[in-house]
Amino acid sequence: MPCRFTRCIPYTSTWTNDYEAALQLKLDYLREVYKAHGQEALATADFRQFFVNQVHWLPAYAMFSVLRDKYKTAHFADWPEHAKFSYDDLMAFCAPKSSEYDNVCFWYYVQFMLHTQLTQAAKYAREQGVILKGDIPIGISPDSVEAWTEPQLFHLNVQAGAPPDDFSTTGQNWGFPTYNWDEMAKDNYRWWVRRFTHMANYFDAYRIDHILGFFRIWQIPMHSVEGLLGQFSPAMPFEDHEITAFGLPFKKEFLTPLITEDYLNEKLGNLANKAKSKFLEKQKNGTYRLRKEYDTQRKVETALPDEKDLPLKKGLFALISNVLFVPDNTNPSKYHPRIAALNDGYFKSLSAEEQAAFKRIYEYYFFTRHNDFWAKEALKKLPGLTQATRMLACAEDLGMIPDCVKPVMQKLQLLSLEIQRMPKQLGAAFDDIKKYPYLSVATPSTHDMSVLRAWWQEDPARTQKFYNNVLGKKGTAPKEADTEICTKILRMHLASPSMLTLIGLQDLTGMDETLRGKDPQEERINVPANPKHYWRYRMPMTLETLLKSDEFNAKLQEMIDKNHR
Repeated sequence: MPCRFTRCIPYTSTWTNDYEAALQLKLDYLREVYKAHGQEALATADFRQFFVNQVHWLPAYAMFSVLRDKYKTAHFADWPEHAKFSYDDLMAFCAPKSSEYDNVCFWYYVQFMLHTQLTQAAKYAREQGVILKGDIPIGISPDSVEAWTEPQLFHLNVQAGAPPDDFSTTGQNWGFPTYNWDEMAKDNYRWWVRRFTHMANYFDAYRIDHILGFFRIWQIPMHSVEGLLGQFSPAMPFEDHEITAFGLPFKKEFLTPLITEDYLNEKLGNLANKAKSKFLEKQKNGTYRLRKEYDTQRKVETALPDEKDLPLKKGLFALISNVLFVPDNTNPSKYHPRIAALNDGYFKSLSAEEQAAFKRIYEYYFFTRHNDFWAKEALKKLPGLTQATRMLACAEDLGMIPDCVKPVMQKLQLLSLEIQRMPKQLGAAFDDIKKYPYLSVATPSTHDMSVLRAWWQEDPARTQKFYNNVLGKKGTAPKEADTEICTKILRMHLASPSMLTLIGLQDLTGMDETLRGKDPQEERINVPANPKHYWRYRMPMTLETLLKSDEFNAKLQEMIDKNHR
């Protein structure tokens, strides 16, 4: 049912990033549309069928949205009423006699319009031989309707994230809860199956965001801001006697930060004295410890909210992270080796024999101990989910990849994600595109990465190697990736053996001088290490301009045809 209440909005190249104001404008507009046509739409047979099909989530979503707007917060724990979900309350709140019924119906209408329009778009795309690829995010917000209605399915007292990788040397903290897989297994992962089958209404393929989360997730305690003090879940932590058996007699001191004078100066430099005066206290053995009111990263973040204090805050975060082991979240008498400890001060303070013992513990834990265990965990969940629909499953398998991941993906015929500048072979500088597996998606960059032109400028030494060794060019690499370089890189990707090649618009327009953005840094979509980074990218041209770019379109068509894409 197309919307009959329309308004033309003139194009401008100076879009702002005021998401809150833009969202409010859209909602105000939607409410006007609802006033004009809402009751008519909700009286149709199409809506009644939609409601029946989606009744397991739609009323609860509508109630949540009304309460969120009423109390001006999605943090439901702070609501004066209905902070705890009740099915009886839901039935009363959404009943026709309820004082909130019209507000509830508004959200029914919004979701119905979204469903109707997306269904129409998907139908049209399929008729034109175009498939739409959706996305299954790995997490939910702690302030979401899912967390409110089914809290038993999630671990709301921890945060999900990622260990250190190419995106962030201190790991990533995504801020959302992890899944209670044991609880989800009781009804054969009903929550997930519904999620997948609903997406199949609109999409023919989908990306499983962070597929490693189905093997294990990086779980970070609530008192941490960065990801260095996290641990894998599920996992098999060590008991103290196991650690000792490796040749490193276990001590409780391994769990607390080791802050020496040298380490303090290394991490804080000329801010060391400021840290000593307010945040630290000296111990009898000459080392320092955090004062109790600042002994977690969250406490430090609260104490130092200003941007000007960022260097001091980051330095204190590093001090807090300087431990050898972290206690298990569910059993504090068991321990995990701290990720990235091999590069940090505590490890460097150990004797040669102790360092060798810790290395054995570290390598066994991260690269051997869990392989079979994590494979079994993934095979409990993924087969039923990936086979629940006809959609083609594509996995985002980047990061710290255990050996068990590849065999499981091959067994389930999941497409891997291959990125030339993020090789999966240990010691390789770049991936060999010609050797990509058929069951894969080849892409030069993702939404979480800098675009090709920006990457070209990040590390001149690495760019030089790429220019000479991968592109086969002689001489000094140019400072900017010109249209010829961008074209050659994209041609390599289109010629890959991969089943699918996905190329972002920003990388495509990099082939054309009139279409490429002025500043490649502004073409990046997301910075995953920064949870406060909005997805800021805006097309620097209209679709009409793009359609009229005959030379660019002809070039792209030739590249696609040549490689039978």
